[in-house]
Amino acid sequence: MTFVLALDQGTTGSTCLVFDETGRVVGRGYREITQYYPQPGWVEHDPVELVDQTVEAGREALATAGVAAGAVKAIGLTNQRETAVMWGRGNTRAVPRAIVWQDRRTADRCAELQSEREQIGRTTGLTVDPYFSGTKFEWLLREHGSTGMRLGTVDTWLMWNLTGGATYATDPTNASRTMLFDIGARVWSPEMGRLLGVPVSGMAEVRPSAGAFGVADPKFFGAAIPIMGVCGDQQAALFGQGCYAPGHGKVTYGTGAFLLLNTGTQRPSTRGGLLATLACDAKGQPCYAAEAAIFVAGAAIQWLRDGLGLIVTAKESESLARTVESTDGVYFVPALTGLGAPHWEPAARGTIVGLTRGTSRAHLVRAALEAMAYSTGDVLGAMRAGATIDRLRVDGGATTNDWLMQFQADVLDLPVERPDLVETTAAGAACLAGLAAGVWPTPEAFLAGRRFTTFTPGAGRAAAQAGAAGWTRAVQATLYWARIFKDA
Repeated sequence: MTFVLALDQGTTGSTCLVFDETGRVVGRGYREITQYYPQPGWVEHDPVELVDQTVEAGREALATAGVAAGAVKAIGLTNQRETAVMWGRGNTRAVPRAIVWQDRRTADRCAELQSEREQIGRTTGLTVDPYFSGTKFEWLLREHGSTGMRLGTVDTWLMWNLTGGATYATDPTNASRTMLFDIGARVWSPEMGRLLGVPVSGMAEVRPSAGAFGVADPKFFGAAIPIMGVCGDQQAALFGQGCYAPGHGKVTYGTGAFLLLNTGTQRPSTRGGLLATLACDAKGQPCYAAEAAIFVAGAAIQWLRDGLGLIVTAKESESLARTVESTDGVYFVPALTGLGAPHWEPAARGTIVGLTRGTSRAHLVRAALEAMAYSTGDVLGAMRAGATIDRLRVDGGATTNDWLMQFQADVLDLPVERPDLVETTAAGAACLAGLAAGVWPTPEAFLAGRRFTTFTPGAGRAAAQAGAAGWTRAVQATLYWARIFKDA
């Protein structure tokens, strides 16, 4: 039997899975990633730790599977997108810390670029926001740049290390998140490079998501294993959910929440705060997707746990939410790193409204969970204006919360489908690699054994949808505070 190793380097940790040729998970490994917050609004990772922890998680996955590295036919790699890394040409140790996608340090620079918003949108499909890699690369070059430095997103950095510097590459899904890539021509844009002061002639080679990306050195996993699939995490989850045909969509609840809708060969509209990005079709080739990025979702529960001590574990949030019939008018807008779609306001900050003497920790925890559902409802409304959506597939850690999934179905008035394997990001990367390596003839063959739990709108639908009006007022209060903050 042959196997595929999926390396999923995420924001809070690296998850690695081993899949057998039936598409079944036979081994898992996980390592947490240290978060650095050197200044308000700044979020950083140690690039060396990203590599080391991913390799350790991969070794653990192989060990728990009882699989020798020589039986692994391919590696599939997926990664946190937009995070920017800089390193020297001749080494595998980055110079400064990586600037994480959540980081807001380039907000002032983005404000200067607002006059170029339409041009940037036409070329890249993106809006002007610190979220994307381009202004991070510009900042790194200004603060740490010197002759011979390389720039890349996390996929490029990992491949550079795994191949001992032999591969300096990326794929279309990651390139399309940099604000430097022309998603129509599918090439690095010299025009965007000049605008941002980033020399795109030195950027990584863009290769198809399902294809050859070099060979991992035997010192890492015990054998030379070809890297055959690379995809940004959200597009990987879209592919891993089987959403590779137009009209199919998914939302991933992780650190943030990311809603993607496959639009095939039709470039989507960016009205309503949506983004146009590149995804993968059934053959792993580039196609288009509409995307909405919500910066904080599961991270809000993590903050309630680690920052405020209101819960001991994230799982406790479900049982607490069930102890109260509603939030009693409490709304939590978790703009802890600014607001993404559909508002795109980097100056926004987390806001809790409606507090009374009767407010308990259960009300606050439930409000944080409801925020995930209401945020998704906001952006799905914009997508529904241009497409027919009859169901929504979900994945990510928060989907194990049955209460949240039912509330989400009630808010959206749509069936919500949860797969039996919620790590669909790793599954998508594995499927792409397996297709390129000949392990599976089609994505359907890989997904054949997948089963789904469906949550349909129920008795709570009216109350959930009525609460959306209060959510809208809470968001408006958050935006008003952001405007005052900027004017102060």
